[in-house]
Amino acid sequence: MLEPNGPLPPEIYWRRRALAIGSAVVALVLIVWIVLSIGGGDDEPESAAAAASSELTEPNAAPDASESADPSATDASSAGASSTTTAPSTTTGNPSKECTDQSLALRVTPDLPQYKAGEEPGFTIAITNIGTSTCERDLGSSLQQVLVYSLDGKDRLWSNVDCFPSAAPEVRTLEPGKQAGFTVKWSGKTSAPGCTAPREAVAPGGYTVVGQLGSLRSSPEPFNIA
Repeated sequence: MLEPNGPLPPEIYWRRRALAIGSAVVALVLIVWIVLSIGGGDDEPESAAAAASSELTEPNAAPDASESADPSATDASSAGASSTTTAPSTTTGNPSKECTDQSLALRVTPDLPQYKAGEEPGFTIAITNIGTSTCERDLGSSLQQVLVYSLDGKDRLWSNVDCFPSAAPEVRTLEPGKQAGFTVKWSGKTSAPGCTAPREAVAPGGYTVVGQLGSLRSSPEPFNIA
């Protein structure tokens, strides 16, 4: 370093130099600190912004990552829903219940209001489901009775099952409001249960026909034999 020159003692010049150097050092330190402070402040907002951005995007990124990693998961879910809606229902899976007498209406009518002697009167049987659900019933001919009575209803003259009691079962399924129809012919001769009595031709006159299925019985319908 250069020796101080001047009218003042050297110590004064050394002190001034030391003071100047110290001031320069302090100023330099302040400048460095300010620069660092400003730089650190810029970093912190950026870090905070980056952290905030990360927090906002991560929830959205998770489902995307799951779907892209296993796209079949969505298909499997859809297939499961489809399977649920198309699975067999109890309506198609379970058999129809038996038709009760209360759920059926029975009617037997003569095909003609009057027959000639020697003709075979014909009768039509109509069995209707008057209930609110589909049901099934054995309507075999041995279970359907068609009976002919005197006009006043006191004398039983004939039944289709007296001499022909056996017949194959015939189970019918009836939807609400649907009807099953059958026809029966009568020879015009009397009969007794078990076909134990002689069979004789009935005389001309008025008669009634009645149908029966289980405990269900139709109203009598009149007809004539001339």
